[in-house]
Amino acid sequence: MDIEQKQEEIIDHFVKQASSLEGSALGSLVVEATSHPSLFAFSEILAVPNVLQLEGTETSVNLDVLRLFSQGTWSDYKSDASRLPHLVPDQVLKLKQLTVLTLAETNKVLPYDQLMQELDVINVRELEDFLINECMYAGIVRGKLDQLRKCFEVQFAAGRDPRPGQLGSMIHTLSNWLDTSNNLLISIQEKMKWADTMTELAKEHKKEVEDRVEEVKKSSSHKADIDFRGHEEIYSEPGGVMDYEEDRSRPKRIMCTYQANRIRASNLAILQDHQGDSVLKRLRGSHHPHLGVPQLSPQGYICYATHWGDNWLDKFWIEIL
Repeated sequence: MDIEQKQEEIIDHFVKQASSLEGSALGSLVVEATSHPSLFAFSEILAVPNVLQLEGTETSVNLDVLRLFSQGTWSDYKSDASRLPHLVPDQVLKLKQLTVLTLAETNKVLPYDQLMQELDVINVRELEDFLINECMYAGIVRGKLDQLRKCFEVQFAAGRDPRPGQLGSMIHTLSNWLDTSNNLLISIQEKMKWADTMTELAKEHKKEVEDRVEEVKKSSSHKADIDFRGHEEIYSEPGGVMDYEEDRSRPKRIMCTYQANRIRASNLAILQDHQGDSVLKRLRGSHHPHLGVPQLSPQGYICYATHWGDNWLDKFWIEIL
């Protein structure tokens, strides 16, 4: 449980007791409160009307002791020890603990020399034992003991009662913190807006690229289709393969085509001589201007092969004799 939460019930207990006591009877209450191992705040007790009525009386010293533990240090007690009552050991320990909290308010690195002087400690071993056993284990401070640099690095320190004039400084510090937080929030919001804008631009650019890719694909496909049809119109005639018997009755030679869907030349059995050597001799001297040397098929066709790539046929021409 946090040190501030532990104190709530203890403070309520002493406030109720102080409200029911008067005069010298409050002396024992002050000693008990300032010796309590878990109580480090006394402003609520000081605000009790019965306690404030001690001012100017014979027992006003009890009020001074309570104010010392609320806002003072061990050095303050030593400088005014002749006027104040003698402190019991538990009160001495409590006031030295409160002294460490006061030093930690303004400095997060406390040199050993400063601590030994403020706490009346004679050596480093005694100082470190006090910081570990009486401060860190008690939960009022957290930090690191640096023996090499001979200092105590404070990471957390419980708060003490505010001193007169300290509230203005606290308000100023909190106002600066609030302004810094607001500026940081505005900067974060601007960064988020910029990130959203860049994300939208990236999405738009991605869509433009994808649309452009689709346009290029469609354009390339359309162009390839046009090129294929143009090539077919040049090297072929509509109607496919002409009937051989029908064509024999025609007095002149007719050119026609046969579509071969990318068949290897080695699989096309049309280059055999079944019509006699005299026909081949008559044809060997005849070359088609685009298709190369003619060959004779088993049906008497003259075949011209066109090549796409290595040994691949796309079309061949057949000339009817």
